[in-house]
Amino acid sequence: MDTRKFIDNFRLAFGEKAELPLAMWYANDPVNALTEKVGGCMFRIFDHVRQGMDVAYSVDTIGCGGGKLYTGFAPMNDYIPGFVSQKEHYKDSPEAVQQYIRELDIHPAEAKYLNFARIDHVPDLDVAEGLIFFATPDELSGLSSWAFYDYHAHDAVCVPFGSGCSSTITNVVNENRRGGQRCFIGLLDPSCRPHFETNVLSFAIPMSRFRTMLKTLDHCCLMTQTPGWRNVKERIEEND
Repeated sequence: MDTRKFIDNFRLAFGEKAELPLAMWYANDPVNALTEKVGGCMFRIFDHVRQGMDVAYSVDTIGCGGGKLYTGFAPMNDYIPGFVSQKEHYKDSPEAVQQYIRELDIHPAEAKYLNFARIDHVPDLDVAEGLIFFATPDELSGLSSWAFYDYHAHDAVCVPFGSGCSSTITNVVNENRRGGQRCFIGLLDPSCRPHFETNVLSFAIPMSRFRTMLKTLDHCCLMTQTPGWRNVKERIEEND
């Protein structure tokens, strides 16, 4: 998959200042292994990753039990159901958390590392499980419009309950492995919000969907530059 061509088209669609997405993939070779454990939320260092620092997480460098679970590096700790329901109050009972995790169907990681790199550092996107965009509401409008263009299911773009890492990693990996076509808006978890700007959410596209969306980019409103999208794009360029 030609990364350079996509970047050029992405710039045409969203403007020169639009933030490039991250690619993520599992591998036994680290793209740039962390030397120290990230205490707390794994997103604590994502501002650096978004700026171009490649990172490889492993079971040894993720300090959060939820992060280890949702990346597939470790089974669920006994304290997670109680923590999510009674400490964070995100669900009304430990049983509800347990049911959610069972239904999420997290598969153990088959490689030692989970790599993240901005796509201009990834020559071949075919290695990726998916792409993660960090988008303002106007940019979410464009990404969602692109996703809605040729896929007409009611959940073409969905917002399932979950932590920041489950919304950007677990859902995307599972969808990619099953060849699914859904995209995911995430980072709504209050626990991860302090690590991102107030006006930014994630829009994650599994590679099983992205391969199809690449074929529609030239035909949707983003590249045909309809009056509606042109006005939004101008505002994106003014505000960035």
